[in-house]
Amino acid sequence: MSIGTRAYSMFEGVRIAIDAIRSNRVRAGLTILGIAVGVFVVTVMSAAVHGINEGVSKSMAAAGPTTFFLTRWPPEINSCNGSADSCPWRHNPPLTLAQAKEVEQLPTIHSVIAHIGTSTQAKFADRELPGVTLDAYSPGWIEVNGGDIVAGRDFTPLENETAANVVLVNQKVADNLLAGEGAVGKQIRLGGKQFTVIGVYNPIANVFDSGDKGKLVMPYLTAVRRMNVGAWWVDLTIKPRDGVSRDQAMDDAIATLRTVRHLHPAAINDFFASTPEKLMQLYDKVVGVFFLVMITLSAIGLCVGGVGVIAIMMISVTERTREIGVRKALGATRGTILWQFLVEAVTLTTIGAVAGLGAGAALTFIIRATTPINAVAPPEAVLAALVGSSLAGIIFGLVPAARAARLDPVDALRYE
Repeated sequence: MSIGTRAYSMFEGVRIAIDAIRSNRVRAGLTILGIAVGVFVVTVMSAAVHGINEGVSKSMAAAGPTTFFLTRWPPEINSCNGSADSCPWRHNPPLTLAQAKEVEQLPTIHSVIAHIGTSTQAKFADRELPGVTLDAYSPGWIEVNGGDIVAGRDFTPLENETAANVVLVNQKVADNLLAGEGAVGKQIRLGGKQFTVIGVYNPIANVFDSGDKGKLVMPYLTAVRRMNVGAWWVDLTIKPRDGVSRDQAMDDAIATLRTVRHLHPAAINDFFASTPEKLMQLYDKVVGVFFLVMITLSAIGLCVGGVGVIAIMMISVTERTREIGVRKALGATRGTILWQFLVEAVTLTTIGAVAGLGAGAALTFIIRATTPINAVAPPEAVLAALVGSSLAGIIFGLVPAARAARLDPVDALRYE
């Protein structure tokens, strides 16, 4: 078949497919819907996962490439039901500020940031915000936490040591609680106590730390002494000195912590050390589940659409039996007939793919506009959706196309 003939057959196949859709709207619509669902799922899930990955990467990068973490609990996901067998780490003593200072005095360590989180109710005048996230840090926290102080200032080491009643708020609290008034200098009530707002802090927004939720930041000792926040869930973020490898700094920190926690040489650590890479590996495992769901749902959609392709193409072959006979009598080869029907099947699935991409793009825009997830469908995902739909058209359209190509011209001309 010449290039010109093949191009004409492709044009004819597309035209016939569009005519078939017009004349059999319900049947063709169901076929297109099945393909569209599969492509829609691929597009939206890929965009969401891409946006989440970007946010998590930014959060990890904010702490620095050599940073590591010490926690009382294991970083991996486990099925802890409260029993000693399922979560023995619950008996680990908490990390303390004194232990953090011991680690910070090591010559290989640049800084140690202690953190503890809780929630509280914020009040200003006759307005209140329930369930606001409260993060308490030791001084220097913004260096490893990322984000920006857009108004006012950070708290000082002296304010931490004296447990001063000072707090930073994010834009959500500034807008909803203070009604857009200048936040810095305002007095708000937290847990029944008066606090002075000294700054407005915008964290790095991601799916785990949304800028759309109320957030407060205060000195570590202020939270412990003024807000009575328990110290059971303290975590430490540790940054090595310049020129010191993370492994060396981590070994020194672990050895020092074992000493101050009075662990004998044969005892296992009653704390956990982790790195951004390890946390990303655990995160990737969770994301892998999303990908599995995405593949499963899209495969179901493509199969549903594929069955519809077979059905509508079989009907098309039956309805056009005499036409096929005439074309063969005029010299059309099996390859010509096969090519035409495959183009028709691929046209159906491609229309479904375009519909799915359109719906997916609309939902992706909504996700990006209404959540902290910077959802963007990667080009490779769009290409994979289009290629997958085309392959589905070829695979599922092959049976009816082959049937049309095998028709005997004499029998086809006699078909009523």
